[in-house]
Amino acid sequence: MVGMTQQQLAQKVGIKFQQIQKYETGMNRVSASRLWDIADALDVPVAFFFEGMDQPDGDAPATDNEGSVRRDILADREALELVRSYYAIPETQRRRLFELARVLSDVA
Repeated sequence: MVGMTQQQLAQKVGIKFQQIQKYETGMNRVSASRLWDIADALDVPVAFFFEGMDQPDGDAPATDNEGSVRRDILADREALELVRSYYAIPETQRRRLFELARVLSDVA
């Protein structure tokens, strides 16, 4: 989500990338001190790894009860992929897509 490879993260934390893979897949548990090191390497707070845990399905909704977009929407993996894909589109087409999205969101 932050644009860093497992290899880069492993180098910053001072471990082998295979260990990062094991943490990611859940094969190995992450100690509190290692979690702190990983958060520091990613430049995120430790709480970043626990966002959305208060939701029953583990996914925080993208909007609040009044339909307003949450401030932390880029913590959502789907939203981040959408933003990355959006900026991969050539600028002229991207502007047209933006206008379309604006019109559609006003209608909804």
